[in-house]
Amino acid sequence: MNRRELLISASLGAFLAWLPGQPAASAGVHAPTPPRAARRPVRIEQLGRVRIDNYAWLRAENWDEARFDPALLDAEIIAHLEAENAYAEAVLEPLTERRGVYAARMSALQSEPTEAPALETGGFAYRVRHPLGADHPEHVRTLPHGSEEIVFAPGDRARRRAYYRPVAEQHSPDHRYFVWAEDTEGGDAYRICAHDLQTGETVEQPNAEAFGWEGVAVSPCSRFVFWTRRNARGRPTRVYRTPLDKLGDSTGADTLVYEETDEALFLSVRRAASGAHIAIRISGPVLDEWRLIAANRIEDEPVLVEPRTPGLRYEVEDWGGTLVILTDADQAIDGQIVTAPREAPGRENWRVLVVHQPGTHILDIRPFAGHLARRQRRNGRLEIVTRDLNGAEHVTGFDDDAYGLAFDGVQEHSGSRLRLIHQSPREPAGWISCDMSSGETHELARQRIGGGFRRDDYEVLRLNAPSPDGAQIPLTVLRRRTPDGTGPKPVLLYGYGAYGVSTEANFSPEAIALVDQGWIYAIAHVRGGSEQGRRWFLDGRREKKVNSFIDFNACAEHLLDQGLARAGGIVGYGLSAGGLLVGGAVNRAPGLYAGIIAQVPFVDMLNTMSDADHPLVPLFRPDWGDPLADPDAYDWIAAISPYENVRPQPYPAILATAGVRDPRVSYWEPAKWTAALREATTSDNPVLFMTHMAAGHQTSGGVSDRHAQMALFWAFADFAAGRA
Repeated sequence: MNRRELLISASLGAFLAWLPGQPAASAGVHAPTPPRAARRPVRIEQLGRVRIDNYAWLRAENWDEARFDPALLDAEIIAHLEAENAYAEAVLEPLTERRGVYAARMSALQSEPTEAPALETGGFAYRVRHPLGADHPEHVRTLPHGSEEIVFAPGDRARRRAYYRPVAEQHSPDHRYFVWAEDTEGGDAYRICAHDLQTGETVEQPNAEAFGWEGVAVSPCSRFVFWTRRNARGRPTRVYRTPLDKLGDSTGADTLVYEETDEALFLSVRRAASGAHIAIRISGPVLDEWRLIAANRIEDEPVLVEPRTPGLRYEVEDWGGTLVILTDADQAIDGQIVTAPREAPGRENWRVLVVHQPGTHILDIRPFAGHLARRQRRNGRLEIVTRDLNGAEHVTGFDDDAYGLAFDGVQEHSGSRLRLIHQSPREPAGWISCDMSSGETHELARQRIGGGFRRDDYEVLRLNAPSPDGAQIPLTVLRRRTPDGTGPKPVLLYGYGAYGVSTEANFSPEAIALVDQGWIYAIAHVRGGSEQGRRWFLDGRREKKVNSFIDFNACAEHLLDQGLARAGGIVGYGLSAGGLLVGGAVNRAPGLYAGIIAQVPFVDMLNTMSDADHPLVPLFRPDWGDPLADPDAYDWIAAISPYENVRPQPYPAILATAGVRDPRVSYWEPAKWTAALREATTSDNPVLFMTHMAAGHQTSGGVSDRHAQMALFWAFADFAAGRA
């Protein structure tokens, strides 16, 4: 076997070990010995400060090439990752049965076929259905004469691929094409595909060089697809226009529409709900710039709305021939809505339509011919406000203690009814029809859940945990109603708290499966998200990021104080920037936790933010600070970075994961962190690190892949809390 074959073989073995019910590669090994990464101290001088990085060698020097082909990694790095996988598999081998129990319950909960109500547009009705036992949903439509056809079957595309994730699924306005972007390698490199519904032919780009997230839009005329191209470092820096009938052409059919040279900014494209224009958004954490291409002049140069200005954020839509803009201009921190003429869209012509109300955070807008809908959060609760052309408004909300509420997909612009999706931790997704003239609502359908699920078997609580500075941190709690009362139970505490992203109280079969095994599932809505408005985000970023960690620990303590959590039974869980959250929290209070699950965690914060060549660092400096140029930023990052702040103390059991192709949080971050933890901990709790050799920041898009990963996490939580 050559080196590439050895890596593929090892990767397959590691992948299979993640699946419930599979025997671990190290089955039969007793008292496994953890690998010890070699300590090779590197002295780093920066802004007059000095730090020592003992495990810097785990960052591959050839990472730019190796993330596309992991076989190019240095042999010693591969050997270390394989040793970590083997150790984790050996430790977790006794949990095989528990993983199977969780995976089976998740599968049972999703054993009912699911079909969303159709969205009607232009005489066609589009919907998404999940056939019984299928790993991927199907996109189907009903034609005007009543027959049905499948327009996109991801399961067919995923077959015989180790990794498959589609995004940006959409039909062309003339209903001839169905378009999507697909990642078949796990590294966020997407290929644009289009299925011609007249000829039955599917065409695809010759190369996977597109950026899929908010990076694909079919033109209003249905002749072109606009898409964002990644540069060599994985960043979307160019917008191209390609004729749909030449998508598979390698002879230069692509036309460059816009190029962004500032790597601190991000590109995305979208089509206006009215079909009036294609919009190019250039954005960063603290600024926006929009450029519009009119539908009737689709091959023209994009027209600037308002130049980028640090501190000015705005989003643009079209409503009845006038631009409507959601913005924080003029200190409207929680958002206001203004209008502007298409022909003169600059800020000097903005006129207020919906005034700013401090504490009422406007999240997004959706225009229709006769109404403008907005989604907002008031007093921590989501609601929808519909406004007619005369200014009359209706408010739609729900009485649940905690719930999620969102606009459904592409809807008929000329219609008078708005489709919403409502759910809660104990209530599966329901499709709600809202009459925008009266505010009257009725439920069209609700997701069907199998496995004997009954919503009344569960209870959702919304609590407030006091943080030391007096802030009240919202806590969403899901628990099962049981005959033996509501005494303390083990708790899985999840948190994210970054980039202003709110963790909504949505339904999760995975959370239900955990609660069915006697757990409480809780969400800590810490500062750094936007659950309490824009100020909530600002109070958990940069020099105030430590608030997120303090809040998370305050939530854990509150669960104990309220008699909900069992002492020694709290397991913290965070994903990506949520990994930073749990990593920082456990450094401050390791005794609060029985275990920590850190999924692709951003834990090597100081070194990553000091890496000017990292593709995401320029973009996120406003959120974290710049330790290369700002001594204060260096100091506050150094004070909280999980890796730098590992110290001798009794850490709980820890499970960290990585994807070897991950371009966002690279594998060496958790690799270095777990090596430091294993050396420093004074407890005998295991520190485990698993690298998925066939994935990036996310698992593959199939249901079974998600269930396998979550079953692993929940079984580890059992183990950490002493229940395995």
